[in-house]
Amino acid sequence: MSGFDLTGRRALVTGGARGLGAAMATALAAAGATVMIADVLKDVGEQTAAGIPGAGFVELDITDDVQWETAVARTVAELGGLDILINNAGVEVTQLIVDAEPDDVRRMLEVNVLGTTLGIKHAFRAMRPGGAVGNGGTVINVSSVAATIAFPGISGYSATKSAVDRLTRVAAAESGKLGYGVRVNCIYPGLVPTDMGMKLAVETAGLGLFESPEAAVGAVVELTPSGRLGAVEDMADVVVFLASDASRFVNGAGLPVDGGMGM
Repeated sequence: MSGFDLTGRRALVTGGARGLGAAMATALAAAGATVMIADVLKDVGEQTAAGIPGAGFVELDITDDVQWETAVARTVAELGGLDILINNAGVEVTQLIVDAEPDDVRRMLEVNVLGTTLGIKHAFRAMRPGGAVGNGGTVINVSSVAATIAFPGISGYSATKSAVDRLTRVAAAESGKLGYGVRVNCIYPGLVPTDMGMKLAVETAGLGLFESPEAAVGAVVELTPSGRLGAVEDMADVVVFLASDASRFVNGAGLPVDGGMGM
């Protein structure tokens, strides 16, 4: 676990009910932050929050502008402020381009691109001078190694996660230009054996791209110089670093956390 000190800071983590988001919320709390978990999965999210000292839960569909306004306002009211936003929530639909379903592509665009945009929007409004908090802060967006490599079966996901990278850089530029005092960075996680990660392996095999889910996982490991899949802790510790003062001059950056897969 990271030793970076986040004592006194308040964090909102989207998609925090399970998987990477839950690990990030846990790591932030272990580093001293008070955490609000946001997710559409109310029961699971409340259970996860109950297991993290001092954590709260707010139900949030990240594609809904009004729900974002409410979630940020509740976070500020219940935690006493907002210093850190982790835009982690996302969806992935595996499909070949030749079989692309418009509704599936729209869903990925809405969640991965619109949802991240709205998160940045409301974080800026709260953190900038004159906002509900007004002390600056940091936003960490979760992109993917899919934004840096060409892996078959995930064209829509790759496109939307590439957009998260661009959003990050433009947001950092706007924050600096307008004096918001908010750093904005993103990470590119490699494949992690969460529910979403293993679903990808099963579905790419189902499309005939690999002989089996195990073969799909093996292909990823073969492309990874570190020789293994990622772990949720690998991603969570980097998020703690980016949320801490140790990264105070890191801004507008995309940090690969992929064992070298996307190099």
